[in-house]
Amino acid sequence: MEQLIKNPRIEVVDALRGFAVMAIILVHNLEHFIFPVYPTDSPAWLNVLDQGVFNGTFTLFAGKAYAIFALLFGFTFYIQTNNQKRQGKDFGYRFLWRLVLLVGFATLNAAFFPAGDVLLLFVVVGLVLFFTRNWSDKAIFITAVIFLLQPVEWYHYIASLVNPAHRLPDLKVSEMYAEVAEYTKAGNFWDFILGNITLGQKASLLWAVNAGRFFQTAGLFLLGFYIGRKQLFVSSEKNLRLWVKTLIVSAIAFAPLYTLKELIMTNSAIVQQTAGTAFDMWQKLAFTLVLVASFVLLYQNKRFSHMVSNLRFYGKMSLTNYISQSIIGAIIYFPFGLYLAPYCGYTVSLLIGIFTFLLQVRFCKWWLSKHKQGPLEYIWHKWTWMGTNK
Repeated sequence: MEQLIKNPRIEVVDALRGFAVMAIILVHNLEHFIFPVYPTDSPAWLNVLDQGVFNGTFTLFAGKAYAIFALLFGFTFYIQTNNQKRQGKDFGYRFLWRLVLLVGFATLNAAFFPAGDVLLLFVVVGLVLFFTRNWSDKAIFITAVIFLLQPVEWYHYIASLVNPAHRLPDLKVSEMYAEVAEYTKAGNFWDFILGNITLGQKASLLWAVNAGRFFQTAGLFLLGFYIGRKQLFVSSEKNLRLWVKTLIVSAIAFAPLYTLKELIMTNSAIVQQTAGTAFDMWQKLAFTLVLVASFVLLYQNKRFSHMVSNLRFYGKMSLTNYISQSIIGAIIYFPFGLYLAPYCGYTVSLLIGIFTFLLQVRFCKWWLSKHKQGPLEYIWHKWTWMGTNK
């Protein structure tokens, strides 16, 4: 009976994780992996098409794909913690070692991704899971909600009302990214690698602070942990009703949150950076929950689950796919590689992203026909459990 309950949950989670990584690769290709060099003399019809592709892709996926990834990171922590708890063991300290290993993978990815890397953010914010691992379900859910309310942004907003001279700390993110752009354009491979794993990583973390992602990521980690504890990905009538409610509430909330965000962004810089950031995070969270709830509900349909079955293979090798897409993207777009960025508008870049995704899916299916895990997943697992029989 346990096996019957376990399989559907794992399948939908793998497919959902695959969906998130697929969405990330499409967004990153449109951004040329944070290398904003595009054609300057495209025909008018292509410019219109490019703008439609950009708006559509970013509305659907930007800020949502990473959020799904973060949610599932918390869910995976639950799986690992629960498996160890059944054996009377505490996974906490092994998880800290796992985060140390993740620094290595984050550095590998960042080496080819000038904007730094979200995996390093996951390492830093992942500490919240260690400290809350033995908390009650209620405490975890309340803490997740507090984080998702974006308390730092509201603190600065209220402080600016009390003292009109109040300003957010200047983290010099724009200056750092300008320097990143310079050495990327220069095309020296080793300067590119060294700059990315130092300045690029620093810029990425500080950008995440400005964008409100530190607290949102912490909230999503805990929400994923809570979902795991409550077994909400298990296919049951009660859970499906909950996902229907989540879909309805999130869909209704999205429009006013988005509209309010747009209105707030017409105010002064301090209001945009505080209340504007909070509402931006909220509207993206609402849309993320729409995507997750829709996916879980649609996955109950055999035709849909069969149609997206390749995403399960892709999701099982999410770390390998996430890092390899950065390497492929760097070779395609950057001056040390093929330097196709000046020739690829948004439409062409999206097609390259789709083609890369399909190639990765083929590789995943071939690899998993011969191995239980992806290559980087195997290394992470093996090194996580060093000194044990796992």
